[in-house]
Amino acid sequence: MHGAIVASAFRVDRMTSPRLRPSEAVLALWPAVVLILLGAGGFALLLESVNEGEYLSAFDQPLVEWLADNRTDTLTTVLTFVTNMFGSLVLPIIVAVIALVWWRVTKSWWHPALLVGAMLLSTGLSNLLKHLISRDRPDATLMVVPGYETTYSFPSGHTIGATTLVLVVSYLLWHDDAQASWRLSLWSAASVLIIATVAFSRMYLGFHFLTDVLAGACVAVVVLGVVVGAERWHDLALEHRDPPARSTPLARTSGDAVGTYEEDLAARWDEDDDDAPASREEDEGARSQ
Repeated sequence: MHGAIVASAFRVDRMTSPRLRPSEAVLALWPAVVLILLGAGGFALLLESVNEGEYLSAFDQPLVEWLADNRTDTLTTVLTFVTNMFGSLVLPIIVAVIALVWWRVTKSWWHPALLVGAMLLSTGLSNLLKHLISRDRPDATLMVVPGYETTYSFPSGHTIGATTLVLVVSYLLWHDDAQASWRLSLWSAASVLIIATVAFSRMYLGFHFLTDVLAGACVAVVVLGVVVGAERWHDLALEHRDPPARSTPLARTSGDAVGTYEEDLAARWDEDDDDAPASREEDEGARSQ
C-alpha cells in the first residue's frame, strides 16, 4: 500500500510540474539574442568598411605606420609579452588552469565547461572568418619582426581570445554572485584594460589594423551571447526540474510535494478505517428498522 501511495505521488508530481511556455523561453533568451545581433551587426559594418575602404578603415594604414615609426624598446618589450600571453600557445594553458581551479573550488563542471566551450567556439570562428574574408596583414616591413605573422588579418584572433576570456569570466562571476558589486567592478575595469592592451599591442607590433581588432571584439560579443543563452536556458531548465520553494503551500518543491501528498493520503486512509465500523453499525440499524 505504501509503495502504491509513493508511486501515485510521483505521477501527480510529474503531471502538475510546470511546462515550459514560449513566453518563458523569450524572457530567458532575449539578452543572448541582443548580444549576438549587436556583435554580428558591428562585425558586418566593419567588414563593409574594409571592403569599401571608407570610414574606420581609412585610418588603418596611417595608424599602423605611425605606431611603427614611434616604437620604443621598453614599450615593445612589454607589449610583446602581452601579445604572447594571449597567443595560441599560452592562452589555452591559462584557460585550462582557470577551468580546473574553478571546478575544484565550486565542485561543479558546468561553468568551467561553458568557459572552455566559449574559447573553442571563438577559435573556430576566428579561423573560419579569416579564411572566408582573406584580408592581408599589414606590410611585413611594419611588423616588429618582419614576416612573423603570415595568416590572414581580419579579424584579430588574439583580440577575440582575450575578449572572450574576460567577458565570459565576468558574466559567469556576476551570475554566481551579483551582490559582490565591488569585486565585479574591479574585474570589469581589469577586463577593459586587458582587452584594450591586447588590441593595442596587435596594432603597435604591426600585426593588425584597427578594424581587425574591433572586429575581433565583435566576434567575442557574439560568443558571449551564446554563453548567456546557454546559461539562462540551463537556469530555466533547472527551475522547471526543481521549482524553487514558494511562500504558499500550493507551490512546494518536488520533494515536499511528494512527502506531503503521501502523508495526506495516509491520514485519509486512517480516517476511513476509523469511520468504517460506525458506518457499518448505522447500516445494520437502518436495515433492522
